[in-house]
Amino acid sequence: MLTKKWQKKFMISLEETKKKLDDVGCGMCLAKWTQTTIYLHNGQTHSCHHPPTHPIPIEEIKRNPTALHNTHYKKLQRQKMLSGDRPSECDYCWKVEDNSEVFSDRIYKSNSDWAQPHYDQIIKNIDGKPYTLDWRADYNPTYVEVIFSSACNLKCSYCAPHISTKWMEEIQKHGHYPTSTKFNNLDHLKQMGAMPIPHREENPYVEAFWKWWPDLYRDLHTFRITGGEPLLSKDTFKVLDYILEQKVPNHKLTISINTNMMAPDAQMEEFYDKVNRITQERRVKEFQVFTSVDTWGEDADYIRNGLNFEKFWDNCNKFLEKCEIPSLTFMVTYNALSVFRFDEFIKGVYELKKKHMNKKRVYPLQVAVIDISYLRHPAHQTVQVLPMKFKSLIEKQIKLLKELQRDDKFEYFTDMEISKLQRIYDWMTSKKDMKKIKRQQRDFGRFFREHDKRRGTDFLKVFPKLKKLYEDE
Repeated sequence: MLTKKWQKKFMISLEETKKKLDDVGCGMCLAKWTQTTIYLHNGQTHSCHHPPTHPIPIEEIKRNPTALHNTHYKKLQRQKMLSGDRPSECDYCWKVEDNSEVFSDRIYKSNSDWAQPHYDQIIKNIDGKPYTLDWRADYNPTYVEVIFSSACNLKCSYCAPHISTKWMEEIQKHGHYPTSTKFNNLDHLKQMGAMPIPHREENPYVEAFWKWWPDLYRDLHTFRITGGEPLLSKDTFKVLDYILEQKVPNHKLTISINTNMMAPDAQMEEFYDKVNRITQERRVKEFQVFTSVDTWGEDADYIRNGLNFEKFWDNCNKFLEKCEIPSLTFMVTYNALSVFRFDEFIKGVYELKKKHMNKKRVYPLQVAVIDISYLRHPAHQTVQVLPMKFKSLIEKQIKLLKELQRDDKFEYFTDMEISKLQRIYDWMTSKKDMKKIKRQQRDFGRFFREHDKRRGTDFLKVFPKLKKLYEDE
């Protein structure tokens, strides 16, 4: 009953937020002011993940470090919203709203606890007429995601050279892979302005960030560090040290860090220590740790080239032993190679939850959760390229999650975790353009044959059931 009441209350709040936004204009979204992802390694930014990234002009951040977020381009998009227009770069939400009755992300984001309280600061009402702050004004975001560096010790099969230095080294040495997609083509990345600044060189975007940081820190609700591998960046530890040095804790701040849990032992130990100190001393409201893995054992090692699954799993256990409070979120990018041993991964997480409950983690969901998304790009590695006979494996995994979901005492897996895996199944079995799928299947074979040649791996030893797909010309 409580859940139903909460759901009803939540839907009412979404309706109210939509009305307030639409009073300004049908294109209004608070995320343009309050949310940003800043790619400090290549000087790109966007407000949320739906619009394409755009470059941050060097001359703007020299005058004004907040231009990492408040670019002139982004301000023009704000102007459009305040004038009642819909910026074309936000068409993801417009398509959702125009073709269905569900709420788009502009409503969900604007309704979030990091955006909704700031409505009155952005929009004021005078004599019943919407009045806005000057669209040219700078605004400190409350939800910030940064990539300090593309330094990474892994070469995940679906990643790209502008995100991983290991990928970059390989592409510089051997050239791009012989597929129809351009995700690892350096000429394409140069054209897109996505080439990273080498992580050992001076970086004007990182310099501007640290000039802005003390002022930004006071307004932050959520700060997330991704990569690359964040634990290979000195700036990640600089953030943690800054938090520890403050005389007054920031009890409104949630810190999130993505890590592959495969940094050298010295960095891992330093990370455990600083996370434990921050949480034990209650320096922030919440500390979240996310780690990426896509399946179990040798299969995971193949997907995430450079991963040692045994070492990875050991580090996950060490984190939960040494840091008493934060939970661990497993970010799964479910792809064509995830299907064969994902049931073992589910069982592994189940046992992990049982093992690491303690006085502060009294429920399994306080130990770990699985956040499952599905790979969309590159298309040749998605579940959609798989023959339909493999759908039964995902059916069994959904069934397993339901069987392990709860016992008499505890809930081990949420309905959300199950629904996200169900979404993978629904997408895999949805209607497809078979002409496109055939091209993607050929790319699958081309990519992994080249993968084996370059990296000394053996696809057929690990995935013998995909022999036909691997050899497809």
